Amino acid sequence: MSNTNGKEFFRRKLHSLLGVIPIGIFLTQHLIVNHFAVNGASSFNKAAGFMADLPFRYVLEIFIIFLPILYHAIYGLYIAFTGTSNVKRFGYFRNWMYILQRISGVITLIFIVWHLWETRIAAALGADVNYMMMHDLFTSKFILGFYIVGIISTTFHFANGLWSFLVSWGITVTPRAQRISTYVTLAIFVALTFVGLTAIFAFVNPHLANM
Repeated sequence: MSNTNGKEFFRRKLHSLLGVIPIGIFLTQHLIVNHFAVNGASSFNKAAGFMADLPFRYVLEIFIIFLPILYHAIYGLYIAFTGTSNVKRFGYFRNWMYILQRISGVITLIFIVWHLWETRIAAALGADVNYMMMHDLFTSKFILGFYIVGIISTTFHFANGLWSFLVSWGITVTPRAQRISTYVTLAIFVALTFVGLTAIFAFVNPHLANM
């Protein structure tokens, strides 16, 4: 293996790993925290407050969340715009998943940047990130629709990326193992999407807020 190919191999492996650990873990945790909104405003605010008060929060955010996402996003864009597929020639299910993975990656990146602007940046400027903040955001049907698309895109990108991770890291080698992992990752996609969307609609309904 040449030095150039070796570096490319390492970059792809790192890109794949970061998509699952820590980004995938953070995504799951973030959706679960948001899901506390289904129990009302006070429940969500308590959960969000607990996360905000974690020790070494900023260090954790920089090295466990932001830097991994930055690398994954930049290298993911490189893959998205330089990779090729055989959809037109073969039309296999996995080739379509390859295309959807690249499309969902771009949508997810736009969604994450917007979400950070609306929440983390706003919090740095003095806004309170709480139930009512999210409720007010979703009074706009455009923002509501954008978040719905963003959640679906993000959960799909993670679940399908998890399938690729299992293959590329030699965990699912046989066709049978890959077929089983297709069903497992599909179930993960459905479950995380359900968690994310029910949280969004809990923010939409003001009667859930425990004023």
